[in-house]
Amino acid sequence: MQNKTKSVNKEKKKQVDFYLIIIILILLAFGIVMVLSASAPSALAETGNSYTYFISQLQYAVLGLIVMWFLSRLDYNIYKKFYKLIYAFSVLILFLVLIPGIGSTGGGATRWVDFGFVSFQPSEITKIGLIIGLAGYLTEYKDQLKNFKKGFVIPLAMAGVPILIAFTIQNHLSVGIVMGLITVIMMVIAGSKLLHFIVTGSLALGLGGTALGIYLSTAGDAASELGFRLGRILNFFDPWQDATGVGWQTIQGLYAIGSGGIFGVGLGESKQKYLYVSEPQNDFIFAILAEELGFVGCVIVIILFSLFIWRGILIAMHSKDMFGSLLATGITSLVMIQAALNIAVVTNSIPNTGISLPFFSAGGTALILLLGMCGILLNISKNKEKV
Repeated sequence: MQNKTKSVNKEKKKQVDFYLIIIILILLAFGIVMVLSASAPSALAETGNSYTYFISQLQYAVLGLIVMWFLSRLDYNIYKKFYKLIYAFSVLILFLVLIPGIGSTGGGATRWVDFGFVSFQPSEITKIGLIIGLAGYLTEYKDQLKNFKKGFVIPLAMAGVPILIAFTIQNHLSVGIVMGLITVIMMVIAGSKLLHFIVTGSLALGLGGTALGIYLSTAGDAASELGFRLGRILNFFDPWQDATGVGWQTIQGLYAIGSGGIFGVGLGESKQKYLYVSEPQNDFIFAILAEELGFVGCVIVIILFSLFIWRGILIAMHSKDMFGSLLATGITSLVMIQAALNIAVVTNSIPNTGISLPFFSAGGTALILLLGMCGILLNISKNKEKV
C-alpha cells in the first residue's frame, strides 16, 4: 500500500504545468481568431478566398500542438548531450539563404528560404539553437562563470556569431536584438559577473557613439548613407514626414489603435485591415486587435502574456537542474522579448524592428517552432521541485 502511494505521488510530481497549458491554448485560440479577422480582406484580394490565411494558420496550429505534445514527453536533458551540435547547426542554417533558388528576397532583405512545399526564416531555428547552446555551455562551465573569458567573452561570442551572420547576410537586425537580449538575461541568471557587463557596455557605448558622431559629421548625405535604418529611426520621431512611404504602416496602425477606444469597434469590424495596414495578419496584427477589441482587448492579451511569463519564471526557478532552469529562462525570455518589442513597435514606442507577435502573427513554421518550445518548457515543468 505504501509503495502504491509513493508511486502515485511520484506520478503527480511528473505532471506538466496545467496552468501553462491553459494559457498556451487560450493564446493560440485567440491568435487564430485574430488571424481570421485581420487577414480576411487581404486574403480575398490576393487569393480570392477570405479564409486562406486562417485555414493555413489552423493547420499549422494543429501540427504545432502535436509537436508540443511530443516534446513535452521527450526528456529535455537530451538537448544537453548534443548542445554543441545543435548550436553549430543553428548557425550554419543561416547560410541557406545564399543558395540560389532557395534563398528568397523581400523588402530589401534575404531572410527566407523556400523549398516549394515549405518556406521559413532560418533565424527562427537559430534562436532556439542559441538558447540550447547557451544553456548547455553555461551549465558545463557553471563554476567558471566569474572568469572574464569563460563567463563573459565566450557566451557573448556564441551569440555574436549568429547575430553578425544574420545582420551581414540577411540584413536582419531585429533578430540580432532578440538574440542579444536573451543572451544577456541567460548569462546574468547563470551567474556571469555584472561588472563585466557594466564596464564593457560603457566602453562599447562610448566608442560606438564617438564613431557614429564622426561618421555623421563627415558623411555628405547622412540619410542617404545610412539607408533605410536611419529612415526608420526618423519615422519613429515623425511618421507623418513621409506619410505615404516609410511612415505609412506606422500611421495606419496608430489610426487603428485610436479608432478602437475602450471597447473596440467589434470583432471583425476593423476598417484599417481593408488594405490600409499592409499584411495586417503579420507584424501589425496587434493594431487590428486594438481597433476591434479596444483597450480592454489589449489589456487581456498583455495579461495573458504576463501569465505565460509568470509560469515560465516559476518553472525556471523550481527546475531541479541548472540546464533546465536556463532552458526555461531562455524560452520564456524569447516570448517575453518578442511580445514586448512587437507591441512597442505597433504603438510607435520604439522604431520599427519587424518583430512578430508570438501566437498571433500569421506564420506556419514560426508557430510550430514556438509551440515546440512550449513543449520543451512543459517537459521541464515535469521535473520541478514545487510550483
